[in-house]
Amino acid sequence: MKLKIIAAVLFWTALLMISCTRDEISFDAPTQELRFSRDTVFCDTVYNQVRSESYAVKVYNSEDRDILIPSIELGRGISSLYRINVDGKSGHSFTNVPLRKKDSLYIFVEIAPTASSPEAIAEDRIFFTSPAGKQHVTLFSVVQDAEFFVETPGNPNILSGNITWNDDRAKIIYGDLTVASGSTLNIEQGTKVYFFKNSGMKVAGGATVNINGDLNDEVNIRGDRNDPKYDTIPKNWNSMRFEPGSTVNMNYARVFGGIRGLDLREASATIKNSIIHTFDEYGIYAVNSTVNAENLVMNNCQNADFGIFKGGNYNIIHSTLANYWQLTATGSGLAMYATNEWINSNGQTETAPLSLNIGNSILYTKNANAVQFKPITGQTFNYEIRNSLLKYDTGAGFNFDTSPGIITSFKNTNPGFVNYFTEKMNLRVTADSYAKGKGAAGIAATVPLDIVKISRTGIATLGAYQ
Repeated sequence: MKLKIIAAVLFWTALLMISCTRDEISFDAPTQELRFSRDTVFCDTVYNQVRSESYAVKVYNSEDRDILIPSIELGRGISSLYRINVDGKSGHSFTNVPLRKKDSLYIFVEIAPTASSPEAIAEDRIFFTSPAGKQHVTLFSVVQDAEFFVETPGNPNILSGNITWNDDRAKIIYGDLTVASGSTLNIEQGTKVYFFKNSGMKVAGGATVNINGDLNDEVNIRGDRNDPKYDTIPKNWNSMRFEPGSTVNMNYARVFGGIRGLDLREASATIKNSIIHTFDEYGIYAVNSTVNAENLVMNNCQNADFGIFKGGNYNIIHSTLANYWQLTATGSGLAMYATNEWINSNGQTETAPLSLNIGNSILYTKNANAVQFKPITGQTFNYEIRNSLLKYDTGAGFNFDTSPGIITSFKNTNPGFVNYFTEKMNLRVTADSYAKGKGAAGIAATVPLDIVKISRTGIATLGAYQ
């Protein structure tokens, strides 16, 4: 027993002696240049009063000894729009920063423009000064002026009257922005409309939204983050919800990166020359609505590009509805889903007649079916798919070969998109595509120019691109 006590005392005494021994480290001045993970940090486009996300730069010590970096500082000092975080501390200037041999150090960078920051390219440098020389990492971003629409308990964030947005300033929306009944919102070409997380637009019954873009000067509607990686990520904002009796007229718009794009509840929509992609649920979610679409391009929506519920009237001409969703294993990844029924917020099922016309279009996905119809007994479900190319398999809800609603159409022939990945999405078809020359001349005459204003009045190609 005594031996056990003595052994325990010796063990704890030795452990205490070891723990009390100081790790004496000698840091020397660098004799070699530092290495960096990148020489330039490109931050996303930011807006006055909005802080960017953080970006990381790694600093490497290639020497076989511990060094002390004499100075790390922003070139513009306290007047810089940038902030850096070195070894857990935020600021503009740091001295005697230790870095162990063969080790690395993270420096985190963000840009935080103020309300008075000029709209311009914001550039600065992080300077590293030591006996080995003066090195730098360049910081680069674009600062835009912006107009903010912020919903708070004291500000319901409602637009009333006849309002026009143009491209002089980006429009940034926090929370919900409501267009009041009887009001008209005109969004002119080149305007950028950005929604923060969990934000969206509500258009009351009797209100109208006109989106008036043009080729190479489109209206952009998206989440507020401009870093390229957010171009291919959904759920950055909620939706544009149109209440019963409201109207949207959209020409040359790009809408992407939310939960739903256009959320139409017994509303009317005219959509031309527009691209809608990358939504967590639907690019267009239409409940007993009226939609006329031409030169519409859609892709990358988890459930379906175009979801039709509780019937309505739909006319889709020379459009390309592709769906190559691959961000999750869930979701149907359809080009179109259509049914007569809809379950309302009270859990009750509502039904209505449905009329659907698709002409000279492409509906193609990576899954077996691009289209799924679910007609309800006792309700009218009329459809005509003419001179169109479909991905088709059992479970589509109709028989492609025997249905009188399928006229001069084509199944299961790959249209040959140039690039269907959203990072470099180009849903033009290749020169040898099966879709070339398959369009009906009469339908093409109703939409004589494709989405990039090329004539299709000769031999028409299926889809939005000639």
